[in-house]
Amino acid sequence: EVQLVESGGGLVQPGGSLSLSCTASGFRFSTTIMYWVRQAPGKGLEWVASIGWSSIYKSYADAVKGRFTISRDNAKSTLYLQLSSLKTEDTAMYYCATDSSGAVRGQGTQVTVSS
Repeated sequence: EVQLVESGGGLVQPGGSLSLSCTASGFRFSTTIMYWVRQAPGKGLEWVASIGWSSIYKSYADAVKGRFTISRDNAKSTLYLQLSSLKTEDTAMYYCATDSSGAVRGQGTQVTVSS
């Protein structure tokens, strides 16, 4: 059974930073492309970033490019997302997922950007 557990969310002021983590189990993490997706209040799921199994391939949505960094540690089966220069529009529930649509995702971690 695929299990994805996100952590690290919280309340942060605009311009601040957060670091999210996602521990994975139940599948071969080291050979799986991984994704972060998010869902803002009242909106649908939005793809945020992707990373290939070897970390060579990384891709970001235009809305977060240059501010967010995706990474992974295959030895720990853990996915990361470093968020910086946060904006109020980044407020959302953040999920790690095994597909870009977020069909298979964890329970999420809430990020709230507010002054």
